[in-house]
Amino acid sequence: MRLKTKDVRDVVQLLDTIIEEYKNEAPKKKRDWRTYEQQLSNRIRTAMRNLGPLIEESVLNIKVIKVETRGRKRKLTLKHKVEILLIKRLIEKSNREMSNMLVLFSLLSNIDVSYKSIERLYSDEEVHLALLNLHSLLLKKRGVNNPNCAGDGTGYSLTIKQHYTSSAKKLKDKSNKGSKKTGRYIFSFRLMDLDTRLYVGYGTGFKSEQEAFYKTMEMMKLTSINSIRLDRYYAVQKYVKFIEALFGKNVSVYVIPKKNATINGPLVWKRVLEKFMNDTKGYLGEYFKRNQSESGFSEDKRRLGWKISQKRPERIETHDFCTSLWHNMLWMGRN
Repeated sequence: MRLKTKDVRDVVQLLDTIIEEYKNEAPKKKRDWRTYEQQLSNRIRTAMRNLGPLIEESVLNIKVIKVETRGRKRKLTLKHKVEILLIKRLIEKSNREMSNMLVLFSLLSNIDVSYKSIERLYSDEEVHLALLNLHSLLLKKRGVNNPNCAGDGTGYSLTIKQHYTSSAKKLKDKSNKGSKKTGRYIFSFRLMDLDTRLYVGYGTGFKSEQEAFYKTMEMMKLTSINSIRLDRYYAVQKYVKFIEALFGKNVSVYVIPKKNATINGPLVWKRVLEKFMNDTKGYLGEYFKRNQSESGFSEDKRRLGWKISQKRPERIETHDFCTSLWHNMLWMGRN
């Protein structure tokens, strides 16, 4: 059967009805809260138990040669820096509060530094390198290879007066562009491995989710993936073509076509539409696995907060990266 633009648009028009039928036919899983709480407790314990050894391994092969030998002797080792930064992100304390808490921690660790020292950790290049090593190490430990992915974006508020979730409903993304409100939010895009629920890539955007998306893809350009699921914003030919160019012709792309979709375009776009038309409900079954990305964002915000208390761009990116790392560490203990 030859694929026609009219047929595609007809199916898209009926999509709400097809989705309703799909939901009625799909088996509904009930959560066993007792088992869930036990698994959650095990994941948290595993993350805390493995935090030290994982950080040690991530900084092990980082050697920094200092040309300038003058200045004060460093109070913190690279391991200490990464530990402080990640613990601060977990307990969501200000730089000053964290500095004061280190006085208590110093009873065990002999660490006592000012809040300015903690603030500078967000811009420390050695720390950035160690965090990237930790990200790669977590994926390697869980055996993530050629993953089936789901990608989605969200926003974080940069001020306590504005909550991204409630404000986004009024502003939508469009009003952030060229508006006086621009700069109150940052956009975060993360690519999740569906099997392990670990983030395999992330990006931070200061102007739009699209910026965060392209940064995530830049991070993933040397990695192979098996499939990817994206929301309707990316259901246009240029994104599908971009993904094929980045990951090769064997990657499967799942997006829901828009109402004005056309079959005209590159071959990869025609293949997406053919999958959608040949087995629409089966296609939806694959596409709706993307919901795990949304639940991941919800989990991150409930556990780690919805606000970023940083102003400089590189420090905002570091804060966002620490969120992704904690998500991955907390899923390391999953059976």
